[in-house]
Amino acid sequence: MDGRDLELGELLTAAESAPPGESVGVLAHDLRKRFGADRVSFLFVDLMEQRLLRLTAPADGDGPEAVEEPIDLQGTVYDAVLREQRQHVDADGEGGRRVISPVSNRGDCIGLLEVTLRSADDSVLGQISDAAHALAYIIVTDRRFTDLYHAGRRTTRTSLAAEIQHQLLPSASCCEAPQFTLAAGLVPADDIGGDTYDYTLDRDTLYLSITDAMGHDTESALLATLVTGALRGARRTGCDALSQANRAHEALLAHSRGLATGQLLCIRLDTGTCELVNAGHPWPLRLRSGAGEAEEVPLTVNLPFGVAAPFTYQLQELQLHPGDRLVLLTDGMQERGAAAVDLASLVYETRDMHPREAVRVLTAAVLSACRGNLNDDATVLILDWHGTGTSGFRPLSSTGR
Repeated sequence: MDGRDLELGELLTAAESAPPGESVGVLAHDLRKRFGADRVSFLFVDLMEQRLLRLTAPADGDGPEAVEEPIDLQGTVYDAVLREQRQHVDADGEGGRRVISPVSNRGDCIGLLEVTLRSADDSVLGQISDAAHALAYIIVTDRRFTDLYHAGRRTTRTSLAAEIQHQLLPSASCCEAPQFTLAAGLVPADDIGGDTYDYTLDRDTLYLSITDAMGHDTESALLATLVTGALRGARRTGCDALSQANRAHEALLAHSRGLATGQLLCIRLDTGTCELVNAGHPWPLRLRSGAGEAEEVPLTVNLPFGVAAPFTYQLQELQLHPGDRLVLLTDGMQERGAAAVDLASLVYETRDMHPREAVRVLTAAVLSACRGNLNDDATVLILDWHGTGTSGFRPLSSTGR
């Protein structure tokens, strides 16, 4: 085996030279050349985070990578690696070793790299972790140019409304920075209910939004498109939460599309000061470090976007403290069958979990309470505020073993 360190520049150059759908093959060639790897696969999670799709590079290096039948995720070693973000090593059943490494970028769990090879010492395991980290950056770049990864995540037929709604969401449902960690999840109703969440980060501000367009199916999806477009357009010109709210309201009035509720937040990274607007939306939950329970944050609730009545949105201020967990949600997490779930207690019980795992627990509890059939979209966004230092930063690293 060639044990030289991963030459990242060479790998990235080779990946860029190959078609965007063959990056796994490029990485597989590199691992076979250096370590004699027998099989190299990339496994990515479907949209509902219940199954894995395996993309395997051909052993001879010729031909396209093949997507195999989905693998149920629940209770498998793959599930454990995704949750714990730690490399796993075991026997492959043929006298060799199987290495499974998380493929993550800034906290976003993209998938898993699975490699089988004859033997693997600590140096080799470390380099496979490095390769998985490099693969994350390659895939983030490549999926701008191919539908391979988007199409592969659909293990069931996707309706037009669901396709529209999914494209409104950020490409990553989780993000980490020294000051915060956030994660979000959306469980769609049987008849799409118009929920969206969004976030972006600039040099000094974190922008968050969670919205719920009224109606169902393509009607709500198109309304959500108008709201999201108005909010992003305003945000990208430097508007604060108040100006964003006014833009979204004016857009709905101008196009007579209907109503939408929303909660918009602008958080200063250097102070934790949050300016927000609540447009007819459920109050967030907040769990303070050391507190014995999660509590609702009482806010002034303005009218939803699109209401044809004379009123003014109110800009409110919320101060985040290091150790705070802030939970934003839509009414689908609280109403009808979902009302059986004690969200405040569940937020407290999951306080030590990474936000990504806490999101999974909360949405799974609501889905179970509704017996798998939601009448409205259920969306939750969890923000852990670490403060201006890094003491609370819990990175999802692809190098842990």
